[in-house]
Amino acid sequence: MAVVPVQLAAPTLRLLAAARAALREAARAESPAERFATAHLAALRAAAAVLAARARPSDGRVRRPTSAWVLLTSVAPELGEWAAYFAAGADKRAAALAGLRTAVTAREADDLARDAHTFLALVETTLGLLPTERAG
Repeated sequence: MAVVPVQLAAPTLRLLAAARAALREAARAESPAERFATAHLAALRAAAAVLAARARPSDGRVRRPTSAWVLLTSVAPELGEWAAYFAAGADKRAAALAGLRTAVTAREADDLARDAHTFLALVETTLGLLPTERAG
């Protein structure tokens, strides 16, 4: 059976490209805190790409703000475990961004960078991108 490539809107493609760029930046980061924060940002941008591709406009009612991770679980339940994982790291990301050098260890930063890379690949697959369309 032939695989038919999907057509994703430009904002979704830009978010995926931004996620890949953040992963490259995380790989070059000098400190664990910077690597962790940038890898977490890459995952957040990947989640935003799913939201851009799948979310539908609201009915106009005013709602309380919610996190991208909560929204991701509602529009892509198959990514719920990943959403919970990255949501759990949000406080560490905030501490790292605030300059707290002891916010994360080198191991935690390396693990998160690897997991963000895996998550981005899963997001791209979820959105129907072919391997040749993922470069950027």
